[in-house]
Amino acid sequence: MTYERTLYPQIEPFGTGTLEVGGGHTLYWERCGTRGAKPVVFLHGGPGSGCSADQRRQFDPELYDVLLFDQRGCGRSTPYASLDNNTTWDIVADIERLREMCGHETWQVFGGSWGSTLALSYAQTHPERVSELVLRGIFLARQRESDWLYRYGASEIYPEGWAEFAGHIPEEERGDLIEAYHRRLTSDDPQVQLAAAKAWSTWEGLTVTLLPDPGMMEEFTEDSHAIAIARIENHYFRHDCWLEEGQLLANAGRLSGIPGIIVQGRHDCCTPPSAAFELQQVWPDADLRIIPDGGHLFTEPGITDGLIRASDYFAGKSA
Repeated sequence: MTYERTLYPQIEPFGTGTLEVGGGHTLYWERCGTRGAKPVVFLHGGPGSGCSADQRRQFDPELYDVLLFDQRGCGRSTPYASLDNNTTWDIVADIERLREMCGHETWQVFGGSWGSTLALSYAQTHPERVSELVLRGIFLARQRESDWLYRYGASEIYPEGWAEFAGHIPEEERGDLIEAYHRRLTSDDPQVQLAAAKAWSTWEGLTVTLLPDPGMMEEFTEDSHAIAIARIENHYFRHDCWLEEGQLLANAGRLSGIPGIIVQGRHDCCTPPSAAFELQQVWPDADLRIIPDGGHLFTEPGITDGLIRASDYFAGKSA
C-alpha cells in the first residue's frame, strides 16, 4: 500500500534539562516545536528504551509544543538501568511533575506499546489533565499478553527466534522464563547480565518488526540499550506492571469524554490487535484505526501515516 504522510523534518529541541523526581532518580527532558503551541507529552516504549530524535518528528513543529523525556533508568536519565523506585506509578507521578514544570493545565498524551500502557494509566489517574490520547500498539499488561510474548504465541510465529531466546536458559528453568532471566539480568557478573540482555532484546527485536530490519536490530542489541531495556522490561513484567489483572479495561470509564485515536497494526506480533479492539469497545470516544499492512513500530509506513494523521487532526490540521 502507498501512504502519503511521513515524519516531519528533523528538528532540534528548543529546551533541554533534567528534573529530580525523588527516589534517587533524575529525568532527562526536552521540548521541541513551538513554545506555547498545543502541548503534548510523548511517552516512549519499552519500558526502558528511551527517546530518539525521530520520535520528535511525529508532530507538526509549528502546531505543537512537544515534551519528550527518558523514563526512569533509561536513555539519558540516571541512574542507568536502575530498578529501584521504578514502577508504573512512579512514572505516572513523574508525568504530573513534568506537566507542572511546563505550566500546562492539560495536554495531549501520545504513547505507543508500553507508552500506551503508561498513557492509559496516567489518563485514568488524571483524566482532568488529558485533552486527547493518541495510542499505538496497545498493551494492557494482562497475563495473556505477557504469556503471548514469554510463554506461547509469538513463539509459534518466530520459532527459530524463540528457540534461541528460551535456549539461553537451562531446560530445568524454562517453566518461568521471566524469573529465570531476572536472575541473570540482576547477576553480579556483568558478562552474565549482558549475555541475558542481548538474548532478551534480540527476541523483542524480532517480534516488533513486520519485515527484517538489520539496523533496528543492531540498535536494539547494542550493549547499553540492551542492558537498560532488558533489565527494566523484565522488572516491569515480573511485577505485572503494578497493575491489577484487567485494570485498564475495568477503569476505562474514567476516560469518558477524552477523545482518542488508536493506531494499530493488523500484523503486530508484539502487541496483537485484540487488545486495541477490546479497549475501543469500552472507550467509545476512541477511534480505532487498524493498519492492514502494519506491524508494531512507529517507523513502518502505514503506522507513521496513521500517527501523523492523528496528531495533525488534534492540532486542527486538515487530513
